[in-house]
Amino acid sequence: MEFDYTLITTKTFDEAVQDVQDEIAKAGMRVLYVHDVQKTLGEKGFVREPFKIVEFCSAKFADEFLNIDIKIGLCLPCKINVYVKDGQTFISGMRPIILPHFFPQANFGERPKEIDQIIRNIIDNAK
Repeated sequence: MEFDYTLITTKTFDEAVQDVQDEIAKAGMRVLYVHDVQKTLGEKGFVREPFKIVEFCSAKFADEFLNIDIKIGLCLPCKINVYVKDGQTFISGMRPIILPHFFPQANFGERPKEIDQIIRNIIDNAK
C-alpha cells in the first residue's frame, strides 16, 4: 500500500496549484490555507524550487474521525502538495487508507477508502 498518490502534470506550477484548489471546491470541501514553502524557506535563506501545501477539509469527515479518536487530529487537515522537482511539476497527496495502520484500534469502516478516492479524484482532475 502506497503512503502517497503522486502524479506528474504538464501544467505550470501555478496552474496546478489553482486547479487543485478548484477541484477541492468541486468535491465539496474547503481550502483552509495554502502554504508557500518556497517563500517561507526563502525568507530564511534556503533555496527551494516551487512548493506549496494546500490544506483542505470536510467538516463532516473531520468531525467523524475526531469522534473515532481525537488523536486523528494529528493527521488533519488533508493536504495536497504541489511542487517542482528536476523541472517537472508534481501533485501529491497522502492516502487516507493508511489511517488504520496508525490507529489500529479505531473502527473507520469504509470511510478511509471513500476519502482516498475523493483525494485521488482531486489529483487526477487537477492533473
